[in-house]
Amino acid sequence: MHHIVILDSSTANPGDLSWDFLKKYGTLEIFGRSTPAETAERAKNADIVIINKTVLSESTLRRLPKLKFITLLATGFNVVDIAAADKLGITVSNVPSYSTDAVAQQTFAFILEFANRVGIHSERVHCGEWVNCPDFSFIAAPLCELRDKTIGIIGYGRIGRRVAEIAHAFGMKVIVNTAHPEKYSDAAASFMSLDEMLPKCDFVTVHCPLTPQTDKLVNADFVAKMKDGAFLINTSRGAELDEHAVADALNSGKLAGAGLDVLTTEPPLADNPLLKAKNAWITPHIAWAPFETRERLLGVTEENIKAFCDGAPVNVVNHPSVIK
Repeated sequence: MHHIVILDSSTANPGDLSWDFLKKYGTLEIFGRSTPAETAERAKNADIVIINKTVLSESTLRRLPKLKFITLLATGFNVVDIAAADKLGITVSNVPSYSTDAVAQQTFAFILEFANRVGIHSERVHCGEWVNCPDFSFIAAPLCELRDKTIGIIGYGRIGRRVAEIAHAFGMKVIVNTAHPEKYSDAAASFMSLDEMLPKCDFVTVHCPLTPQTDKLVNADFVAKMKDGAFLINTSRGAELDEHAVADALNSGKLAGAGLDVLTTEPPLADNPLLKAKNAWITPHIAWAPFETRERLLGVTEENIKAFCDGAPVNVVNHPSVIK
């Protein structure tokens, strides 16, 4: 039997799901969150560790001689020193593609807020403006239909393609920018360079992985090429935006609004310029977090652990050089 340690259970499972399924694979210890100082001590007897955002550096991994398997409660695995795991013979698995529908849904939550202004109208009603209105209706902010509006999608993986499907259902025109357009044959979408795409789009939404090429992709030059009064959405990675450049564009009116579920530093620093920028709608990295999505996340985590225990690990993201 294995000894399993969960080092940061609280975000993936704040208490509305059960970890009991893990007990069939061995003994279990659960910690809601672990500081860097606590990590190695808590995991020292584990041969299986489950993490979400807890960092496992080379120095920490070297202090865990019993560790054989790490499975992440996430798709991204940058919190693990993969090269060190390779050298130490530790297998690392992730959970791919569990949140596609949820992230696409959050993208359109932002888009629909910009189009329908539900938030501001509800606030004005509760403040008494409808009660005191001389007419049966009032418009507190500009409204628009999505039909025939143009959406630009940067990145065309599973989430980008799902966003395109929803956009088509609303009657939107879809433009895509992707590093490998030759991989896709989507007659309903136009594939363009950023220089071609940005001036045409009413909405631009980012769905690409964070790489050296996409780090600060949305910078002052990028924003300058966008249509005046366009909306920006980012549910991908916070570091893909130059936050000062986006805040400047919001405050100047170049951008009509931004919907952001991710920031470069999370939780954000108090001086993050986007926190005080005009028309910045910011949610605390929750696109992945609906109940059903997290339930799916735990289900794939069990599949990862079962497969490892059966000697045929799945969703492996590294190449361990030795088998412990």
